Amino acid sequence: MYYDDLPLWGFLGKLDKDKEQGNAKYLLFKHIHFDIMYNGDRVIEINVQTDPNVAVDITEDKEVQVEFSYSVTWKKTDIPFEKRMEKYSKSSSMPQHLEIHWFSIINSCVTVLLLTGFLATILMRVLKNDFIKYSHEDESLEDQEETGWKYIHGDVFRFPQQKSLFAAIVGSGTQLLALAIFIFLLAIVGVFYPYNRGALFTALVVIYALTSGIAGYTATSFYLQLEGTNWVRNLILTGCLFCGPLFLTFCFLNTVAIAYSATAALPFGTIIVIILIWALVTSPLLVLGGIAGKNSNTEFQAPCRTTKYPREIPQLPWYRSTIPQMAMAGFLPFSAIYIELYYIFASIWGHKIYTIYSILFIVFIILIIVTAFVTVALTYFQLAVEDHEWWWRSVLCGGSTGIFIFFYCIYYYHARSDMSGFMQTSFFFGYMTCVCYGFFLMLGTVGFRASLLFVRHIYRSIKCE
Repeated sequence: MYYDDLPLWGFLGKLDKDKEQGNAKYLLFKHIHFDIMYNGDRVIEINVQTDPNVAVDITEDKEVQVEFSYSVTWKKTDIPFEKRMEKYSKSSSMPQHLEIHWFSIINSCVTVLLLTGFLATILMRVLKNDFIKYSHEDESLEDQEETGWKYIHGDVFRFPQQKSLFAAIVGSGTQLLALAIFIFLLAIVGVFYPYNRGALFTALVVIYALTSGIAGYTATSFYLQLEGTNWVRNLILTGCLFCGPLFLTFCFLNTVAIAYSATAALPFGTIIVIILIWALVTSPLLVLGGIAGKNSNTEFQAPCRTTKYPREIPQLPWYRSTIPQMAMAGFLPFSAIYIELYYIFASIWGHKIYTIYSILFIVFIILIIVTAFVTVALTYFQLAVEDHEWWWRSVLCGGSTGIFIFFYCIYYYHARSDMSGFMQTSFFFGYMTCVCYGFFLMLGTVGFRASLLFVRHIYRSIKCE
């Protein structure tokens, strides 16, 4: 339970096993006692106890009338309100927890350094050789066979299919990245403390609403750079791309919670407030961002001219197709955040409290760096075999970590959690699917942006006729 944002734990009953007869008795406690310590008008500490002597036997499968009671003892304390959370911080920052945390951080950092160093060395050497080779080929073009990434320079900046959807993904992903960074900064500064879940969810809703202008500006300006014509439709798509599935999921889960008479159901007033925020803040900011993006008049920076007809992509082995590449791209970033995921899941769906936001922020930065590097490497290998359709591939490879996180959700549900029943299952998978989808959009945008920078850089470095 939570009282004044303080979590408290207690037993509802107990299982009495008779070793001689092998019978088991299920006892439900009827009386709960609360010990509350206060300073002035603020609650500082709360503990709960149950009385095993006041219990009712519910072993038999029949209806039992139970009268519950509780008692409260109020005690004065000198502990100031600012220090009331230290007790919980100590339990979540126990030496073994911190050791595992720091071990995972060091492990991730070493992985990142090795990976980035390895990729940077390979790419620098390979690109250096490519640049030397291509500069010599300018002198003796007749003797050389046309292979490699230079020869698709007329196709590499050919705009992708489904421009509107592509621009909407980039816009939504940029907004979610901004949202994540703002939340981390607020958590690290200590604007809201992590034990108050309500404050965290409120911050998520408000910051998502305030950052919708970023999505509108990014999506519209990029869509117009891709020579799109219907920017209004693109703006509507951007607004609905993440909000739409989230809203539908929320409606379904809230209906389930109401049907089960659960406290997880949001009251009608709160739903009205959320709709008003969406109507009065999110939508106007999205439109303003879209108008600003339309008026920015930036052109797409392409170092090479695009040919009229696309070059044919050669037949490639199976492991160079999209799904194997996505599996390769998602595994490394996921392995960097795997240990931290367990603690996050235990705090969201379990009874642990997550307090070490600084470590989480480092892990998040590592995730962004690894995603960018892996996607750039795969984009280079794709261009080297003259496959010029890298736009969508970079988004799918970057975002594939979200799919790995979803598989981890399935593993966590079956192996680590004690959840069962329709309501718990639908809540867990409903909200976690939305989170994984958000990760897909955000990391897909990171992968595409990194690949675009890289592709522009290498084609700017060679002479293209």
